[in-house]
Amino acid sequence: MAATYYCADSENGHHIDDPSEDALFDLISELNDADNTFIVIQPDEDDPAWFASVAVLDEGGYEIVRRDTTRREHEVNTETSIGQIANDLIVWLAARDFPGRSTQQASTF
Repeated sequence: MAATYYCADSENGHHIDDPSEDALFDLISELNDADNTFIVIQPDEDDPAWFASVAVLDEGGYEIVRRDTTRREHEVNTETSIGQIANDLIVWLAARDFPGRSTQQASTF
């Protein structure tokens, strides 16, 4: 079954459709500086409008890239806490546009 929203792929071939925060934590935890240096999270479609990636830094920690061409966003950050990275990614991913999902937000104000 294809991903409903997005998928995560690591350099070593792990693929997860619609990963949870815990699944992202596990993927990031498995990164190393030898043969599994990055993961990419993006919609499961040709020419996706956005992506996020996490890569191992030689000096320790991780480089996180978030890019969304429809919103003209491009952020590059570094972080050492895997939990913080996974949480930040889930929050960022929740704000992305997905086909078939309403972009209007209901308000009770």
